[in-house]
Amino acid sequence: MSLIDLLTGNTSNQVAEQAENKFGINRNQVIALLAVATPLIISYLRNKSQDAKEAEALNSALDKDHNGSILDDPSQIEARQAEGGSILDHVFGGQKSTVENQLSQNTGISIDKIGPILAMLAPVVMGYIGQQKQQSNVGAGGLGDLLGGILGNASNQAQTQQSSPLNDILGSVLGGGQAQSSGNPLNDILGSVLGGGGNQQQQGGGGLGSILGNIFGK
Repeated sequence: MSLIDLLTGNTSNQVAEQAENKFGINRNQVIALLAVATPLIISYLRNKSQDAKEAEALNSALDKDHNGSILDDPSQIEARQAEGGSILDHVFGGQKSTVENQLSQNTGISIDKIGPILAMLAPVVMGYIGQQKQQSNVGAGGLGDLLGGILGNASNQAQTQQSSPLNDILGSVLGGGQAQSSGNPLNDILGSVLGGGGNQQQQGGGGLGSILGNIFGK
């Protein structure tokens, strides 16, 4: 299963449905958030995996807690939300509030709901990575290449598939995040697609803001 399959398939829809029911948020907004946040989480993990200790910690966590079962068992999504919050704290560290603010501004989802929705998503992303790790039979030393491959393959797939709102989002996010890496996923993805931490995307200025505007009538 590719990253695109994850984001367009049943698991993503289950996250969106549960978030819609729990927080009263338009499902399309949730799916758009997942389309940006998922590669962002993976990019942060890829950068962290360049450090041997971080790679070992991630490898251990994947082996212990993330075998991919959550992808086939939607009941785990909400049940593991608290765990997801801890995952996000580790993944984003001191940039967590900046990431959440940017995602809130560009999806129209209120800041108090962004964190809980991302916490529902995080164990799903980890489960997906764990599944890919098992299928590829890699250890700590191969995680960086595995994560980079996930993003690269998704970028290629998004760019070649027929245009749709979700593919347009994924193509912008993944294309922008991979083209010129600064070594900072927040700058690479949010910077190129959303307008960056300090420079807000101008209305109608292209990128994700423009795509979401077309979808939601902003």
